[in-house]
Amino acid sequence: MKLDLAPTEDAEGRLAALAVLAQQTRDLADAVALTDVAEDELTAITADLATLTERLSAARRQTPQPFEVAPDGTLRHLGNAVVGTCNPHALPLTVELDTDGGVRSELTFRPLHEGPPGSVHGGVSAMILDHLLGQGAAAAGSAGMTGTLTLRYLRPAPYNHPLVGTARMSRTEGRKTWVDGRIALQDGTPLVEATGLFITPSKWVDAVRGAG
Repeated sequence: MKLDLAPTEDAEGRLAALAVLAQQTRDLADAVALTDVAEDELTAITADLATLTERLSAARRQTPQPFEVAPDGTLRHLGNAVVGTCNPHALPLTVELDTDGGVRSELTFRPLHEGPPGSVHGGVSAMILDHLLGQGAAAAGSAGMTGTLTLRYLRPAPYNHPLVGTARMSRTEGRKTWVDGRIALQDGTPLVEATGLFITPSKWVDAVRGAG
């Protein structure tokens, strides 16, 4: 995978502004989902948004923001659908290393993520857990691509409510790594549990061996 060089100071300023715009867009999407304003106001706002869309489309890239090395040396993916701060679709999820060697994330779903009334869509939970489990595999030194993902939905996951996501590698065999994870209430009550199989592509293994 080819990585961009660390952004310049000017580029960092633009990316920071883009991240603010992405967050405002998330707020807009939630407002659209919940609004009860009158029809004439909806029509006026739609016209304003059409104008803004034209302005943003004046200079348009073909793909989202790529993987790149941040100024602090860490790898980031600003366009990622789960963690990308410049992607309005993302929560964005912030993943941290946990004390047990796995990963942990505090997260709050939004009204836009609703599936059953008052609860998060199961597919959204699956997307978040897929990413968390992948990060759990990477934290264990076995980064890979999702092979299988099995989920157990135990209780409805609420939105607008602080939750905790965790993942930890359970075992590994050659290029295969199994990771367990879950989304739970802050008191530890599990809502969704998942097990994922991640497979490290042979070209990744060869690249590491070559670097060594």
